[in-house]
Amino acid sequence: MANYKLQINGKNYEIDVDEDTPLLWVLRDNLGLVGTKYSCGISQCGACTVHLNDTAVKACTLPVSSIGNDKITTIEGLSKDGDHPVQKAWEEVDVAQCGYCQAGQIMTAAALLKSNPTPTEGDIIDAMNGNICRCGTYHRIKEAVLLASSKTK
Repeated sequence: MANYKLQINGKNYEIDVDEDTPLLWVLRDNLGLVGTKYSCGISQCGACTVHLNDTAVKACTLPVSSIGNDKITTIEGLSKDGDHPVQKAWEEVDVAQCGYCQAGQIMTAAALLKSNPTPTEGDIIDAMNGNICRCGTYHRIKEAVLLASSKTK
């Protein structure tokens, strides 16, 4: 076991875990931040997506020992009141069906818009490609990302 100092959602945490513990389990089991979901466990579905220094990463396979001083943002830290442009667009377009993948989808979309505020449909498809929606709401996801990009200009 080792002691790690993490900055998550603007707060500092100290956690004592094995070096190969995935960030996902630190978030969910040790810190109670359960908005980030577990699904595949092999970085294929995107349900566990968080931001590491504003870049979308899959938390299910990211060992806590590799984080260092990087800033982590989870869905809980994306906005205080659920008013991030992507979250608002998700509601307006009524993207979610079962909702399980939505935190990861939103985090991926938010990272895309942070790095590319005016993405093309192709940019959105490419960026969102690593996130699976079992309900098949891909057309509404794309529509919501386009809507959010229009509100962040």
